[in-house]
Amino acid sequence: MTDPTTVNIAVVGLGFGEDFLPIYRDHPNVGDIGIVDPDIQRLTDIGDRYGVEYRYRDFDEVVADQRWDAIHILAPVKFHADYAIRSMQAGKHCACAVPMATELDELEEILAVQAETGRTYMMMETTVYSREFRGLTALHESGDLGALTLYQGVHMQNLDGYPHYWLGYPPMKYVTHALSPVLQLTGSVVQDVVAYGSGLLTDERHGGEYDNPFPSEVGLFRLSGTDAIADITMSFFQTARPYIEGFNVYGSKRSVEWPALDDDPMRMFELLPLDPAQPDTGLRGRRSSIATLEFDDGGTLLPESLVKFVQPYQVPTSGGGTTTKVPAHGGSHPHLVHEFISSIVEDRSPMIDAATSAAWTAPGICAHQSALQDGERIAVPRY
Repeated sequence: MTDPTTVNIAVVGLGFGEDFLPIYRDHPNVGDIGIVDPDIQRLTDIGDRYGVEYRYRDFDEVVADQRWDAIHILAPVKFHADYAIRSMQAGKHCACAVPMATELDELEEILAVQAETGRTYMMMETTVYSREFRGLTALHESGDLGALTLYQGVHMQNLDGYPHYWLGYPPMKYVTHALSPVLQLTGSVVQDVVAYGSGLLTDERHGGEYDNPFPSEVGLFRLSGTDAIADITMSFFQTARPYIEGFNVYGSKRSVEWPALDDDPMRMFELLPLDPAQPDTGLRGRRSSIATLEFDDGGTLLPESLVKFVQPYQVPTSGGGTTTKVPAHGGSHPHLVHEFISSIVEDRSPMIDAATSAAWTAPGICAHQSALQDGERIAVPRY
């Protein structure tokens, strides 16, 4: 970096990467922006839409170009580990979409390269930067949640029609969205996991690159430093349910449940005192009040130029008009970008650094191993 306050960054993979381009463009500490995609039409359309001058069809070209201080990897999962390693070996800081990798040895190699090169690595886990998690954190830090008694994470998404490389993808190897909130909330790591596959993939959903017979996987994750258990359900095929990616958190004072449908609010329950008149009425047990969890977009945490990206915003189209973009993942994207860029400029580790990324990714790899071994308990490595 010739200017320590300016980061030149290349975005690799425009299927998802397009969502980040306007945020990088408007970040006060970002200079040049490059884009990489093998689809020439997509590269042209998106490059023109956002006024990006530097365009590449091949990762080898961008990683060899000394112009770039950092690379944001949003390519298919199978490239994550290799691209991250090669980026850091080329002297570039690295942000990477989840998961960090799909095998334990890949995690170890990324950690080794990061330590050797001293480059920044950040896994861009959206859930812990979402407005919903921000509301949960405030409830926890105030003590209003009480002691954590149970955590349930869920990610259900039908991948039929997705590109071929998703065929047969093991759901637990994408566990970070469902699991990371409890790890961040409690500061814990997973000690061990017992998991099972549920259902069997139909023949037409095999044929991908993965050794996986299950459309769904369910796991119980034992955590360090807390008596609570994380109960995680992951499903990518053969399950009739609209997309959901969320969490339920149960405490001794209050609890929070993710809405069943997108338009519903997050519910908060507060345990009420035991009614002394219950024996006379024949009712039993303690009741809970029902309210809506309050949270905000965290705009005060962002540079002024990025605040607009936490709500629907306008972007130009290739035809000269505009279209409305609705922020995905709880408005987390500008917060992720700001944390990554700030960590580079301030020469510090990002919140989700390499060790944390490995600690949040490895449990899913171990959970799939457990499912393949009919629920054998698998210890999760420490990082």
